Amino acid sequence: MTEPVMTAADQGFPPDVVIEDTVRWLEKAVIGLNLCPFAKGVHVKGQIHYVVSNATDAEGVAGDLYLELEALAEANAEKRDTTLLILPLALQDFLDFNDFLEVADSMVDELDLGGILQVASFHPQFQFEGTEVDDVTNCTNRAPYPILHLLREDSIDKAVEVFPEAESIYERNMETLEKIGLEGWLDMGVGARCPVTGHGAAKADE
Repeated sequence: MTEPVMTAADQGFPPDVVIEDTVRWLEKAVIGLNLCPFAKGVHVKGQIHYVVSNATDAEGVAGDLYLELEALAEANAEKRDTTLLILPLALQDFLDFNDFLEVADSMVDELDLGGILQVASFHPQFQFEGTEVDDVTNCTNRAPYPILHLLREDSIDKAVEVFPEAESIYERNMETLEKIGLEGWLDMGVGARCPVTGHGAAKADE
């Protein structure tokens, strides 16, 4: 007898809550702190597609990523400019997640989407090489859940044209986070309400 497929909701990760957590992080941290000047436009226009994966391992994530890369490539950019593939059940360890990014990049090439799409990433345990776990600058790439961010190359190019000093974003983000400190980041309540480990968990009353 075939075992029933367990979904994210079955395992304590209701998709609506996962997406709400992700949107809260996007609005309060990414847009609120202006960590990415390009994010507000696609958010306001409703051009971000949110997908909560039921995958529990790298193989399952790869399958979902394949489908979402194809879907984004075929979609009208005015309706779907970018996709956030959220992974509440898989690749919780940052090193495992980081290793998977090579698979993601290879998949883009295998689908002949190089120069058309690219995959960026966020993780609750993200850590720059050479930093301490609690270094607040790591929060520039931290999110409530592991996330694969599928982007259109054309959209990136257009955004850079509008914001010619794009190379200064990284340094400005470091300064912003160092100013608020780790306590300030945690007080924002932009973490997960579902049972994942990582920094920046949302407060119970958020």
